Amino acid sequence: MGKRTPLDLGRRERQIMETVYALGEASVGEVLEALPDPPSYSAVRAILNTLEEKGHLRRKKSGKKFLYLPTVSRDRARRSVLKNLVTTFFNGSAAQAMASLMEMDAERLSDEDLKRLSDLIEDAKQRGR
Repeated sequence: MGKRTPLDLGRRERQIMETVYALGEASVGEVLEALPDPPSYSAVRAILNTLEEKGHLRRKKSGKKFLYLPTVSRDRARRSVLKNLVTTFFNGSAAQAMASLMEMDAERLSDEDLKRLSDLIEDAKQRGR
């Protein structure tokens, strides 16, 4: 099976990817300990192997166990997910996506968040985009 986009991950796969990103590298046991309402050890191992087959993880031998590591940085994965989301649901418009996010979360935006967004908008204007 070829590489798939991060949007193609199931709920458990996303949880496991988040855990591996948070830990940097993780064994099956470490992932199992970090998951809420975890499945069996063999199920976690199977999902890690599936994520490796999909190209999201790689593994390396460490003593008697394998450690799983992301194949791309968390920031690159985030950008990929956002790009796919914006393309799929907002016709490629980052402005529409941002507006939707702000409408969803407006009451939780702090003054610091609003300042950062304002600065980003100002920077974009300066670059002529």
